[in-house]
Amino acid sequence: MPVRPIGPAGIPNLGLGTFGLRGDEGARIVAEALRTGYTHIDTARMYENEGAVGRGMRDSGVARDRIFLTTKIPQQDHGAEAFRRATEDSLRTLGTDHVDLLLLHWPSRDVPLSETLPVLDALIDEGKVRFGGISNHPIALVDEARGILSHPIAANQIEMHPFLDQTKLLSHLESVQIPFEAYSPLAQGRVKDDPVLTAIAEAHGTQAGTVALAWILSKPGGIAIPKTATPERLAQNLAAADLTLTADELARIDGLARPDGRLIDPADGPDWD
Repeated sequence: MPVRPIGPAGIPNLGLGTFGLRGDEGARIVAEALRTGYTHIDTARMYENEGAVGRGMRDSGVARDRIFLTTKIPQQDHGAEAFRRATEDSLRTLGTDHVDLLLLHWPSRDVPLSETLPVLDALIDEGKVRFGGISNHPIALVDEARGILSHPIAANQIEMHPFLDQTKLLSHLESVQIPFEAYSPLAQGRVKDDPVLTAIAEAHGTQAGTVALAWILSKPGGIAIPKTATPERLAQNLAAADLTLTADELARIDGLARPDGRLIDPADGPDWD
């Protein structure tokens, strides 16, 4: 299956994550990804690389209207005025007049969604943001956001890989027709050493990382945004869109989840499902 659009926003289901990619290296990887066939680039203010991402987009020679660009606003900027200022600063730093998807990076314990989301609605109405969404929001906050944002929630970006059981959250997102975007889909490199994933990869003549990504893409509303700093791995990750796993292989991967599978769990994070 080729890379395909997901949900009402038409988010390409496989993109490039850019956490940790800064400066010239970040710009080069973004440009090379776009030349390789990627159309979806994910960044965030917290990554401190929006300038490099914007430069890479321009250096690629790919037209802006062929790129689906996501950025995220951190929780310390979720106050109404701060959220608008942060978004407009991100647009300047990226060198673009709009982003395709703007996400609340983490839930704020101090600022209610009822203060932040009306500003996101306004930014969409003004054309500075095409679609809005959330990230790291558990079920209760997903439902709260649905009751406030007048535009559809285009995605919930969450940690998702074979070692983390997100069944409860994914089931709920599917029931309310909100796609999920998987960050850390390769479990920060841990998938390459897993015997189940490597055995399945050998059967398909590919790599364990490609199998892990294909597993995510097989799920309803599944979008994966793997990060790589290695140009040679760009095509390898992109190949996941063309890999079809059997029902037995998918079930074996489902069985890899474990209680200590979560990798990203900040002290001020939400109460997970």
